[in-house]
Amino acid sequence: MKKLLTVALVALASTAAFAGEGEGFWNVYSQNVFYFLAVAVVAFGGTASQSRTASVALEGIARNPSAQEKIVTPMILGLALMESLVIFTFITIFVAR
Repeated sequence: MKKLLTVALVALASTAAFAGEGEGFWNVYSQNVFYFLAVAVVAFGGTASQSRTASVALEGIARNPSAQEKIVTPMILGLALMESLVIFTFITIFVAR
């Protein structure tokens, strides 16, 4: 994994070093690629964390049904905060463009 990250970093740095006149690495096209990459990473992270939260909460409720009232409210609050992070990322990406 470290080798892959190193190769990716060198490839990104070399494109900026060998760019022609007036053409840098951070042109509009490369920025769009990284915006969409950021959206994909955030959407995956938000979805993974929300699904893990829901499964753990449902497992806790299945083991102890009387604790449902104590588990559901913090779970919904946590899901809302996770979703807000994804929404903030979407907003930031579209404002930065």
